[in-house]
Amino acid sequence: MTRPGKERLGVTTLEDISTLILQSHDLGETLKNIVTLVARRMKSEVCSIYLLDEDGLTLRLRASKGLSRKAVGKVTLQIGEGLTGMAAESRHAVAIQEPQSHPRYRYFKETGEERYHSFLGIPLFDRKSPLGVIVIQTKETRQFTAQEISALSTIAFQISSIVINAHLLDSIRRKEEETSRFIRQLEESRKPLISPESMREESRSAALRGTTAYPGVVSGPAHILDSGLGLADLGDEGQAQVEEEIARLDSAFEKTRIQTIFLEKRMAERLSESAAAIFHTHLMILEDRGFLERLHDEIKQGHGAAYSLKKIVGEYIEAFERMEDPYLRERAADMKDIGRRLAANLAGQEDHMPQFKEPGILVAREILPSDMAMLDADYIMGIATEAGERNSHAAIMAKSMGIPALVGVKGLLREVTPENQIILDANSGCLYIDPPQHVREEYRRLEEDSSRELHRLEEFRDIPAQTADGTRIILRANIGLVSDVSIAQRNGAEGVGLYRTEFPYMTRGNFPDREDQYQLYRRVVEGFPGQSVTIRTLDIGGDKALPYFSPPKEDNPFMGWRSVRVSLENQDIFCTQIEAILMAGMHGSVKMLLPMISTLDEVRACKKVMAQARVNLDREGIAYARNIPLGIMIEVPAAVTIAEQLAREVDFFAMGTNDLIQYMLAADRNNPLVNRYYDPLHPAILRVLKDTTDVAQKAGIDVCVCGEMASDPVNLLALVGLGIQEFSMAAPFIPRTKAFLHDLPGEVARKAARKALGLATSDQIRAHLMETLQKIEKTDGSTQ
Repeated sequence: MTRPGKERLGVTTLEDISTLILQSHDLGETLKNIVTLVARRMKSEVCSIYLLDEDGLTLRLRASKGLSRKAVGKVTLQIGEGLTGMAAESRHAVAIQEPQSHPRYRYFKETGEERYHSFLGIPLFDRKSPLGVIVIQTKETRQFTAQEISALSTIAFQISSIVINAHLLDSIRRKEEETSRFIRQLEESRKPLISPESMREESRSAALRGTTAYPGVVSGPAHILDSGLGLADLGDEGQAQVEEEIARLDSAFEKTRIQTIFLEKRMAERLSESAAAIFHTHLMILEDRGFLERLHDEIKQGHGAAYSLKKIVGEYIEAFERMEDPYLRERAADMKDIGRRLAANLAGQEDHMPQFKEPGILVAREILPSDMAMLDADYIMGIATEAGERNSHAAIMAKSMGIPALVGVKGLLREVTPENQIILDANSGCLYIDPPQHVREEYRRLEEDSSRELHRLEEFRDIPAQTADGTRIILRANIGLVSDVSIAQRNGAEGVGLYRTEFPYMTRGNFPDREDQYQLYRRVVEGFPGQSVTIRTLDIGGDKALPYFSPPKEDNPFMGWRSVRVSLENQDIFCTQIEAILMAGMHGSVKMLLPMISTLDEVRACKKVMAQARVNLDREGIAYARNIPLGIMIEVPAAVTIAEQLAREVDFFAMGTNDLIQYMLAADRNNPLVNRYYDPLHPAILRVLKDTTDVAQKAGIDVCVCGEMASDPVNLLALVGLGIQEFSMAAPFIPRTKAFLHDLPGEVARKAARKALGLATSDQIRAHLMETLQKIEKTDGSTQ
């Protein structure tokens, strides 16, 4: 069956669940929508949710995708009863093949579960108290990976939050009903011992609803953002002098252009060039002659600059807001942003941003890109807006900053004042205003629970990765944007093992020149002083296209004109990038990596382009690093076969397991018809990894695994056992990988890998590795 990765089940699924909550009317409908979503993402025939009844002992089937509808609400079992009850009792995941053969299996004729041959149950709980269980079942026998179990556990935590939140809302509603009854009784008896106003104020704790832009739970004081001078504040000044009004307007445009350049620079420094790219768009609009001429024409008809600005910008905004496409509709926010700054400059007012004295929740009708650029992120714990959509620029920037955010919160500004304390639950799409003490206490506990694991892993962030018996392992980060640098640093990465340079190309309107690339690479390199940064040359084609460089239409682009093949046929672009990489090498330890190498001729052709790049830089008198190590990606079978010859040409290997597994097994992991064949623990894959590692070690060159394979503990056990000591992965996986290695004896891993290499099937290999992990867990108490 499909092996969905944690990233696919992670943040995206959490955001989708938040959207489902907004569309649902009650807890029952929410759970029904969630099981449908999770079943689809897990590629499973069944997903069910059992919740604990009020007696605290009975688990009741509350929602299911796949089981009989008649069973929902009727099927019950006690904690400890059946496999589902066992998951609730043990508070651990229960993953079983052929569950009907298990001694704890409980059969319910209403469900028809005898058709399913795999079972995965993840408990839902509030601290140590059980809430229920989410269950996955499949018709085909399936061994759930540790990564899948971890991903579903993340989903289970959010479902727990939703259930707790529903209980809180029920509690609040009951209290409001009691308060209303009490107020009526007081009014009827005309003995108002407590004022009705104060009682109503006490009950002001029902949650407002919004759409999640970025998940998370935070609490703090409300920071109200005043939108300042806007187009609505502008009116017609009556009879105007045309030349004077045009001069005023042109002056406002010039000031706004200067501001926009400043905002772009500020955002690029704080986040990344891709996040700042929106201000490129703003600058293009401000420099558009058609836009300016329409304003001039309006003034020439006798209107003032302010009225003309209000009218023309308003027409643009209305046109965008009428569009059906969400992306184009969000461009209305860009016009509002530009119009607001033009209006402020036209009126001679500074577009001031508030200076907050303490961290809090930013509350606004709408947050425009320039707001996000000007605000001090250190004082923004969360964001809530009354307008806006999930794909707005402000929402994207909030996500880049890792700030929990809700958009589309109706009635927000009417309900919130600067004196309010707010709980922003962007996991379940709720915002509480001055909640009562018991709600604050529940959320305090939830925040503690969600952060406990992160705190446990923090102790590993800054210590070297090594096995229990002292084998040193290097863990580097895969990155694609400048904003990933700080994420990698926070997670304790020892440099960058794979910098995907094509991502910055995708955010632009044309190929960046050498200076732009150099400055970008320099910022990444300087972010890791004393540590190496491996920069991969452009890898476009396949699933990565550039809007300004369209490859030819191909039946199979993954095996077509892509990657180094494109670079070698566009040597001017390739040479420019290599020059920028060589120049960045002056600022730290840089390695250069060539993707998708399949022949010796390709390596030698790339070396000739490198030689030409050096000649070009020498001719211009530009300083550059003259001895940058050169490596190649091992990701196609041909490279594996000629690995000995390739090892004599380069300084290191980087094994790109994502593509290598696909090409070795002829299985596109994104194709539902064949992705079940995509298996990192296929015997052929382990033997290829072992053989390539042996070749590199014999040749005295480094070897690194930089695909997703290493993020799964079961796979990592095998990789370490094969003798691989350097990995590059998504930065958030690094602390947990260090924690896993801390409890893994190197000799145990080597022994497990030796046996795995002698096994004939993937199932045998996986079962053996899982058994090894379970033994380590029993010995050390943890595999994480």
